[in-house]
Amino acid sequence: MADLNHPLDDPSADPFAIAAEAASDIRRLTGVDRHDIAVTLGSGWGKAAELIGETVATIPATEVTGFSKPALEGHVGTLRSIVTPSGKNVLVIGARTHYYEGHGVRRVVHSVRTAAATGASTMVLTNGAGGVRETWTPGQPVLISDHINLTADSPLEGATFIDLTDLYSARLRDLARTIDPSLDEGVYTQFRGPHYETPAEVQMAKRIGGDIVGMSTALEAIAAREAGMEILGFSLITNLAAGIQTTPLSHAEVIEAGQAAEPVISSLLARVIGAL
Repeated sequence: MADLNHPLDDPSADPFAIAAEAASDIRRLTGVDRHDIAVTLGSGWGKAAELIGETVATIPATEVTGFSKPALEGHVGTLRSIVTPSGKNVLVIGARTHYYEGHGVRRVVHSVRTAAATGASTMVLTNGAGGVRETWTPGQPVLISDHINLTADSPLEGATFIDLTDLYSARLRDLARTIDPSLDEGVYTQFRGPHYETPAEVQMAKRIGGDIVGMSTALEAIAAREAGMEILGFSLITNLAAGIQTTPLSHAEVIEAGQAAEPVISSLLARVIGAL
């Protein structure tokens, strides 16, 4: 789905230069010179933006270099600059490009690289996903402790070797548990999508160490680490994965679970961000 009119689809273009241009757009459009924290709001997490602090500016993502209109219901398509009560500037990304949209991995991680270029040193990644553990229930938030990338792709280009040993910060997970000691954690497994996983694929994920299955986050986390950011990941368990639950899966179910859980998880996320 290459579009040479899009700057990131030109193979000769420098994605970091484009991210720097996007960051310049954000500074101009929001009037905020630097952001400290960036948050990508996945399905079910959107209301957190209302609780983090005072909104300074909200801009359509399509007005920023390299951003595309979200293809998925549940993503608002805006970038919002918020100042927390403690005075930190938070860039809230409501415009995620998913790998399954077919635009290429550069566009998938552009928001993360842009956030880093605005000055953000902490990246909070959230998503709605399927749970593999039978003890989890729809509407439950869990921390991401590690991931398995099954996209067969990477945002890293050339001979770029990045250590992912402690990709999802233990320090930030411990901090999140000071807000909610009941938070469980697990390994996120990113599939390519957009189809849901088969029961056999879910069992494969379980056998190789996966606890959560979804279609985002892992590639973004790799790009965030490349940019030197500290990463905190949250999954909202919107359903138990195929073969774990007995009823068919649907996107409507994901949206419904997210809406039902939204007040609780949004408050949790806002409190965690306030403690960062």
